[in-house]
Amino acid sequence: MKFKFVLMVLALFLLATPIFAQATGTTTGTGVSGFVLPAGIAMAIASGLCGLGQGRAVASALEAMARNPGAAGTVQTAMLLGLAFIESLALFTLVIVFIKG
Repeated sequence: MKFKFVLMVLALFLLATPIFAQATGTTTGTGVSGFVLPAGIAMAIASGLCGLGQGRAVASALEAMARNPGAAGTVQTAMLLGLAFIESLALFTLVIVFIKG
């Protein structure tokens, strides 16, 4: 499992190498800068990890509420605060994409 992950990361680095070789001020024939593909990949990774994190947070909160219904209000408040922090990762990534793009 670990070996497959290392190979996947290595393949991503090798595929992204030509993108990093471009000059910073150049654009392609369509007027799109060379930052589009890395920005899309960064946004996809951030969104995917946010989805995984939010799913785990909600599952854990629901399990905690099921085990102790008396603490449901406290657990729900903590869950909503945690979800806001998790979602901020994707929002910060989106802001960076717009600033750099």
